[in-house]
Amino acid sequence: MGVLYNQVADQLQALIQDGVYRDGDRLPGVRVLSRQFGVSISTVLQAHQTLEGRGYLDARERSGYFVRLPALDAPEPVMQKHRAKPVPVTAREMTLDLCVDEQKRMVPLATAIPHPDFLPLRQIQQSTLWAARRGLETLDYAFPGKESFRRQIAQRMAALGVPITPDDVLATNGAQEAIILALRAVTQPGDIVAVETPSFPGILQALEVVGLRVIEIPTHPSDGMSLEGLQLALDQWPLKACVVVTNHSNPMGARMPDERKKQLVSMLAAASVPLIEDDIYGDLYHSGERPRPAKAFDRTDNVIYCSSFSKTISPGLRLGWMVPGRYMAMARQHKYFVNLATSSIPQLAVAHFLEQGSYDRYLRSARQHYRESSERMRAAITRSFPEGTAVSRPQGGFVLWVQLPDGISGTEIYQKARAENINVSPGLMFSTTNKYDNCLRLNSANPWTERIEQAVVRLGALAHAERKVAG
Repeated sequence: MGVLYNQVADQLQALIQDGVYRDGDRLPGVRVLSRQFGVSISTVLQAHQTLEGRGYLDARERSGYFVRLPALDAPEPVMQKHRAKPVPVTAREMTLDLCVDEQKRMVPLATAIPHPDFLPLRQIQQSTLWAARRGLETLDYAFPGKESFRRQIAQRMAALGVPITPDDVLATNGAQEAIILALRAVTQPGDIVAVETPSFPGILQALEVVGLRVIEIPTHPSDGMSLEGLQLALDQWPLKACVVVTNHSNPMGARMPDERKKQLVSMLAAASVPLIEDDIYGDLYHSGERPRPAKAFDRTDNVIYCSSFSKTISPGLRLGWMVPGRYMAMARQHKYFVNLATSSIPQLAVAHFLEQGSYDRYLRSARQHYRESSERMRAAITRSFPEGTAVSRPQGGFVLWVQLPDGISGTEIYQKARAENINVSPGLMFSTTNKYDNCLRLNSANPWTERIEQAVVRLGALAHAERKVAG
């Protein structure tokens, strides 16, 4: 059904773009379109909702659906070009402030956390109740992870072109712990690690916890980390690791093409620099096929793969995993020293959820939700923000990177929006060197309500006001 209503939506969108239906025209009734496309009325209604999300239709009560041509599409942000030097990492207090603020009933546009309506709550509740009844199986230290959970992960990894066994998997408390364990396995305090820029604040925090220095490599909004920039860093600095979100990076949403993934893996292997791959958004592609991880191209066991279910099943489960490869002994040792093991019940529950096939069924609808919500918010930003604003076009995930025109401070907008109970992420959080003050990251993983829409409109008004002050 999901594929069918997308096909109808795409055909209607093509008719609008070709001028068959013009701005302000009323579309034929749902019964007429049902006969025209040979589909059910419910499929036509879902197609209409999809086109609403893309900004091509307006639903008017008791009147039907009317064509609304989207505003001129905003351009993509540009990749920053600069030569960087290694610097110590100092996480910003505002990162913690944002997490606290999200609990205060503010409009939640800051943290990359899906709204509960987008999560498989009923199914995971059922699996959790099933797991809780497993008796003694829930009471032991599950180190290095429950066998049933690690077996399910091994099966999924094999489908991605990474043939492993359950013994190759280490269960963790989310991807954040997996990245910290990977860093501790391959570095010493004071070492230099390459990361993308802008970079996910959680990765910067992990580097700070381990006491590392970071060199930031420019990132293209579509293709990911600049391999040319990485090669310059490899030639100039003694890098000990490279951390990359290869699929739908946060905050840019970039998906590195397979050929560049192969090149990334090859050049780091040649330099004997481990690649720590964070693939937390890999399952949330918007269309097409699931992108392969860089680990699928690893022939020298030089890639440490990290992921979790925090963005797909539930952030509260705190359940992730890693495939450390030849660094397994060090990763297990650090895991055991820090917290002994990951909780048993979440592992059993997720293993049951995966075994039932519920996860893949849920993902089919979740991907559509995230695609539509991202397109809807992108259209709203384009309509509401000042001319010259650039917005990322992610191929997966649910965050948008907004690059404001010169002279507009994202930090000022963040502070003023916060005073009005709107929570956003200022660009300064995504770098160690005070870059991206003219940027914001917005979370689009929310049902589109008047409250959300008005918050985006208000952010646009604040940006317009900042431009006047700057001018």
